[in-house]
Amino acid sequence: MEVVYFAGGCLWGVQAFIKNLPGVKFTEAGRANGTSYTLEGDYDGYAECVKTGFDPSVVTIQELMGYFFEIIDPYSLNKQGQDVGEKYRTGVYSENPEHLLEAKAFLGERNDYDLIVVEVLQLTNYMRSAEEHQDRLAKCPNDYCHIPEELLNKYK
Repeated sequence: MEVVYFAGGCLWGVQAFIKNLPGVKFTEAGRANGTSYTLEGDYDGYAECVKTGFDPSVVTIQELMGYFFEIIDPYSLNKQGQDVGEKYRTGVYSENPEHLLEAKAFLGERNDYDLIVVEVLQLTNYMRSAEEHQDRLAKCPNDYCHIPEELLNKYK
């Protein structure tokens, strides 16, 4: 199993979508690339993200990127739906350099490459989000989500 981290705006919907994809074995709501190791205190530069464990014999990074692009606006800087701010930026993070090369290759093959603001960076820090954010939409299905419901359930 391998792990990659996807930031696509509010993590509630991103987790609800990703956990049903082929080859995904687990998901966890979290924060990528902040500067602190606590959930308390001032905003530290993190992006809301979903830690994604997947079986590379079933799904590739490029395939995961294709799914990810179904639920994000890749041209929107620090905003997805009604969620606005740096923590809602889009990105792909990994400790595995191969994952980053594959993600960059996916972006580079697109005709709209020069318009895309999805960052692809090494994971430097990860914090698991509080329990209330884990699988939030399963627990509170009426909470706001920027991803349309039909899309959230597309791969169930």
